[in-house]
Amino acid sequence: MNWDTIQGNWKQLTGRAKQQWGKLTDDDLQVVEGHRDMLSGKIQERYGIAKDEADKQVSAWEKSSDDTWLDAGTRTRRD
Repeated sequence: MNWDTIQGNWKQLTGRAKQQWGKLTDDDLQVVEGHRDMLSGKIQERYGIAKDEADKQVSAWEKSSDDTWLDAGTRTRRD
């Protein structure tokens, strides 16, 4: 899934983001509004990790979202 898709469906994906990063608050996720760099920054802040590590985690989350997000009506698969 590309980041434009994530950003466009941010409200639906905030639950998955909270599952991945439980220390992020609802307010954090609302402020992020699907902006990748802001998400990475909030992860850095809440978990006390380096920017590189936060970026790696966001990239892994983005890739894992490919097959497991939203409902079958909005999911696209790359077979």
